[in-house]
Amino acid sequence: MFLGTHTPRLDDKGRLALPARFRPDLEGGLVICKGQDRCLYVFPVTEFGRVTDALRTAPVTDRRVRDYSRVLFASASNETPDGQGRITVPPTLRSYAGLQKECVVIGANTRIEVWDAAAWQEYLDATEPAFADIAEEVLPGVL
Repeated sequence: MFLGTHTPRLDDKGRLALPARFRPDLEGGLVICKGQDRCLYVFPVTEFGRVTDALRTAPVTDRRVRDYSRVLFASASNETPDGQGRITVPPTLRSYAGLQKECVVIGANTRIEVWDAAAWQEYLDATEPAFADIAEEVLPGVL
């Protein structure tokens, strides 16, 4: 489970240092791809395999399944963190997420999300006021 908010910087070579607490779960490799809301998703290889299995059984006759699968898999990149826990974010993914120097890396349960720092703040400003109401809809009776 990935938790927390971290603020690494993207270096001039497009490398991003992943938080130390996330690294043990990513030693076997990871997949980075386009995510929702113009962020990037980073999955451990095994978790990306679970997502792949779910899409494999989804009906390809459904245009939404085809569209989602195409964009997801076409954007996906296998990466292995270097000795300092850095991954190279491909230029197309940096462009998609609008990543500059200042980034935010959040734990999002089974995946990591990478955001441009300004985009993350804008997202929080728009979403946090409704946080309590959202909980009632998403997790009724749980919290």
